[in-house]
Amino acid sequence: MTFVQLIDCRTSRFEEMNRLMDTWVEKTKGKRTATHAVVGKDRSDASHVVEIVEFPSYEEAMRNSGLPETEKIFDDMVALCDEMPTFTDLEVVRDEQLNCATAREWFERAGTIDLGAMFERVTDDYVDHDPAGPQDSDLAAAREQFAGWRRAFDFSFRVDDQIAQGDRVCTRWTWTARHEGAFLGLPATGQAVAMTGMTWQRFRDGMICEAWWQYDRAGLLEQLGVPGR
Repeated sequence: MTFVQLIDCRTSRFEEMNRLMDTWVEKTKGKRTATHAVVGKDRSDASHVVEIVEFPSYEEAMRNSGLPETEKIFDDMVALCDEMPTFTDLEVVRDEQLNCATAREWFERAGTIDLGAMFERVTDDYVDHDPAGPQDSDLAAAREQFAGWRRAFDFSFRVDDQIAQGDRVCTRWTWTARHEGAFLGLPATGQAVAMTGMTWQRFRDGMICEAWWQYDRAGLLEQLGVPGR
């Protein structure tokens, strides 16, 4: 189970502490078990600093604490604090990546949901980056492109993997379909096809505002009988 440690301290020497954290990251490469660290400064009290460090488990956190480099950095950190820091150990009981959930729902419903509802979670200033197009698309053009895919194929997405970073979510997916309408001038073949791809989506206030697509378009065309197109 994921484990999180909160380190709460007060310091008037934040820049020195920040450099100390950089030193710890450098010296523990290949050794540390921490997977994610966030440092926050209190908006109402600049001397109040909280570090949140995530580990795969409590046991891995204890391994990390036992590193000689960690022990040395801790002593140096205490020397920079105005008072003794406090530690809170937390077992994570709920962890929701809300943007990931929105992206997953978007893909899982893409082949069946009404087109109007499909774009309810997309901003009016949405920008779509598709390597198959001559230029980036705005919301209206993206809706029309998506409608074209829906007219040509009866399809569904399977979400294979997701990662989130800041305001962006990357979804690795598998698309399976049957060719039931004209596509790039090719009449319906009834052919069952599949392709894999990845999409980065950028979020703003819980809404998708930009997307970058990568997928095997050449492989799809080959399955439809047009090799080398």
